[in-house]
Amino acid sequence: MFHKTRVLTLVAVFGAAFTLAACDEDEQGRILRYEKGTYLGPEDTPLTEDQLDELRMRAKQQAGQ
Repeated sequence: MFHKTRVLTLVAVFGAAFTLAACDEDEQGRILRYEKGTYLGPEDTPLTEDQLDELRMRAKQQAGQ
């Protein structure tokens, strides 16, 4: 009887250790519920005026203007 209790305790300790080890920091705070057609991630950082000018210039070049 004592042997069964010891084995169950050991299994419980290893199970708890495995469960806690599975809680990776990278997995915390991620989106678990998704909304179709809606981006739920962090907001983009706004572009500077120089970056916008460069993008506009590229778009003109690609359009052949």
